[in-house]
Amino acid sequence: MYFAYIRQIGAGAVAAGGLITLLKTIPTIVDSFRKSIGSLKEKGEAGVLRTERDLSFKVVIFGSIALVFLTTVLPTIPGDGFLQKFLIGILVVVFGFFFVTVSSRIVGLVGTSNNPISGMTIATLMGTCLIFTSVGWSGKFYEPLAIVVGGMICIAAANAGGTSQDLKTGYIIGATPKYQQLALFIGAIVSSVAIGVVVQLLDTPTPEMVKQGLTHAIGSDLYPAPQATLMATLARGILSFNLDWQFVMVGFFIAVTMELCGIKALAFAIGLYLPLATTLPIFAGGALKGVIDWRAEKKGEKVEEDELSRGSLFATGLIAGGALTGVIVAILMVFFADSMDKLNVEHTLTSVMGADGYQLLGVAAFAAMGVILYRLAVKK
Repeated sequence: MYFAYIRQIGAGAVAAGGLITLLKTIPTIVDSFRKSIGSLKEKGEAGVLRTERDLSFKVVIFGSIALVFLTTVLPTIPGDGFLQKFLIGILVVVFGFFFVTVSSRIVGLVGTSNNPISGMTIATLMGTCLIFTSVGWSGKFYEPLAIVVGGMICIAAANAGGTSQDLKTGYIIGATPKYQQLALFIGAIVSSVAIGVVVQLLDTPTPEMVKQGLTHAIGSDLYPAPQATLMATLARGILSFNLDWQFVMVGFFIAVTMELCGIKALAFAIGLYLPLATTLPIFAGGALKGVIDWRAEKKGEKVEEDELSRGSLFATGLIAGGALTGVIVAILMVFFADSMDKLNVEHTLTSVMGADGYQLLGVAAFAAMGVILYRLAVKK
């Protein structure tokens, strides 16, 4: 039900929520753009506070031009001829301009962890495919072109969210934005190389996959990559004229209805789009925070700021630790697949405890983590 229907409805809702958020932030965008253009006329940084010094807007302009140029000339970018590659570059800059703003706004509302990058990528992918079909570019050949645009916007939106958090943190401690931005350039380049190597490594098929005739691990049962599969399905569906538009439009109008009812459409759309496996822990953490705050108020104690509380710091560690452990386990699966299978106790525990007992063990572990989080949060 989720993968066949709800996710497509959620994608439409996120697209609508993103559009509504974009419309609301247009005054901010216009004001920022006006100030950026005005900064081109200013000479030097005289009179500007150190904590408000940014890189010149010229960097953005020349960077965008360079991106379009590289997209046009690089042989690894799919496309047949100058016009197609040039259009890809223009679409990346245009979609990037808008969705980077939306991403930054979302991070301020619900945090980096809940930033619906996939939803914005899907909206970009759908918009790109519709532009392609409007100019007569349909069929299998144009699918990789649309995926390239969606992939670049995905990276841009992810970087936008992280950059907003970095600059916010720097503002709190009195850093210079200009030097933070230079450091972020270095970070983006280094992480691009690191991620490229890791993805290439994870895509290495195991001996069992080779026997099955598989040449890629990503997209297989081991690493199913459901989001990438969904994006490929959307691109294929639109360019082949067989997408279930009714589900996408249902999601679109659900988001509009929520906004008219006074509920933040984007926050609602995030909950609609993300699977329960993702949203339930978020709800559990929020409920736990509510209980802790209620307990503190009842005792007449001061409620700690969210960013500085013990509970928030511990939860942040859980997010980072979970991500790192997932990558480490995946890399170990590439080099030591047989040994990792021997370490897997799922089959043994299921045989001893039964399927229901094994699931209850997972619930108990989650509850234990909640107790630890609660005890840490209320500790003085």
